[in-house]
Amino acid sequence: MIECRNVYKFLGKKQVLQDVNLEIQDGTIFGLIGPNGAGKSTLLRMLAGIYQCDGGQIVLDNERIFDHPDSKRQILFISDEPFQFFHASLKDMKEFYQDWYPVDERLYHHYLELFHLDENKPLKNFSKGMKRQAFILLGLAASPRYLLLDEAFDGLDPMMRHHFKNVISERIADQKMSVIIASHDLKEMEALCDTFAMLEKGTVRTSGALDHELAKVHRIQLAFDKVVEPELFHDMDIVTMQIRSRVVNLYVRGEVEKIEAYLQTLNPLVMEILPVNLEEMFIQEVLHDKEGLV
Repeated sequence: MIECRNVYKFLGKKQVLQDVNLEIQDGTIFGLIGPNGAGKSTLLRMLAGIYQCDGGQIVLDNERIFDHPDSKRQILFISDEPFQFFHASLKDMKEFYQDWYPVDERLYHHYLELFHLDENKPLKNFSKGMKRQAFILLGLAASPRYLLLDEAFDGLDPMMRHHFKNVISERIADQKMSVIIASHDLKEMEALCDTFAMLEKGTVRTSGALDHELAKVHRIQLAFDKVVEPELFHDMDIVTMQIRSRVVNLYVRGEVEKIEAYLQTLNPLVMEILPVNLEEMFIQEVLHDKEGLV
């Protein structure tokens, strides 16, 4: 298990992360989401042992990752712009990776065929999507305990996304690999991840099992026979609220049965409780921080 314990990070004079606390269990697909500048890429580099904590610590099985080469060898980080030698082919980069990771040749050739890549072609001649496939291929064949991916879906066409999600799921099942993904593609993240953390202003806004957290937030549409005031909903844990005369739209946290029971006491003409997806939850949480109840 990887743990972040009260982690702080500065880049120059700018504080990028503050009091970050996370647990990332083995055998999970962990999604890291947040707006631009929230600190996602910085946190990935710290999880990989590239950046050192300015406060707190990040540990793998209670060993500080930054200080222990053996811990770093269990983690492979693929950035949004992966490093490559200028004239290197995919085969050349595989040989480079083999100095640090036990690349499985059988898996490597299996993924070559699946992704239809030429291992002898210089990577500098690959399209953005093909280059992304190439480095994901290397990451999967290297079989690290933790595979860290920054913007994993960027440049992948729909078929490659389908293959990628299937392969990730297979590797999780086969070897208990953990995958940590930072991405803005929230629909893909919701379909793939089982746990997540939302970063906002350099700290963790919410985290946990994705299905469990989504079940705690509800989108509710109400209509009344008269104009209503915001004070009517003061007993509820509201994320955001919009009132347009007699029509009210709420995003609310809590147990749906208790929420429904309370709203029934207000005698609405219409009440509809709708499920919330990850993208909706993200937008509403960010709106709540920026604008308050709107």
